[in-house]
Amino acid sequence: MLMASSFRQLGVAVRVLLVFTVILGVLYPLSMTGIAQVLFPGNANGSIVKVDGKAVGSDLIGQGYTLDSGTKDADGKPVMVADPKWFQTRPSAVDYDGMGSAASQYGPNNPELVKLIDERRQEVAKLNGVDPSQVPPDAVTASGSGLDAGISPAYAAIQVNRVARERGMTVVAVQQLVKENTTGRTLGFLGEPYVNVVTLNAALAKS
Repeated sequence: MLMASSFRQLGVAVRVLLVFTVILGVLYPLSMTGIAQVLFPGNANGSIVKVDGKAVGSDLIGQGYTLDSGTKDADGKPVMVADPKWFQTRPSAVDYDGMGSAASQYGPNNPELVKLIDERRQEVAKLNGVDPSQVPPDAVTASGSGLDAGISPAYAAIQVNRVARERGMTVVAVQQLVKENTTGRTLGFLGEPYVNVVTLNAALAKS
């Protein structure tokens, strides 16, 4: 009698498990995916950025815009440097690898981080022909995710002259592209304005 009751309870539990697996594991994800495809197709498919029909990245993930310096490091790997024709984004602790989102884990007083930030500040200042004091913090520090595609308007501003010169464009034209790819504060007061470097450089590629 007790065994029969146990088997009945087991049967009920299995049926409930199967029902909720179908509802929550199959029907719900499919319905949410379908709704997202209809209402937010770009976001649902990874916010892919395209140039001439070719995917060049996602506006959610930063990427490096570099070129080969012609030299190699101690391990024999090519040393990559910033390509002056493109806007540069924030440094990345994970080389913009979407599979490894993370910060550097260095504390603010870590001597290695202090040295690295100073080196970055000098490099950014030299690349853009500005005084080191004009280099904003986000130009020399990685974001918490290490994947940030956005930079401050201040960082974009110090890059405008360089990009215009390297691409043979007017400063006004480049400034307009920066403006078109700038997102303001959410609801007018949450967060800070930022410039999406991936979409900005895609716009440059189309110009």
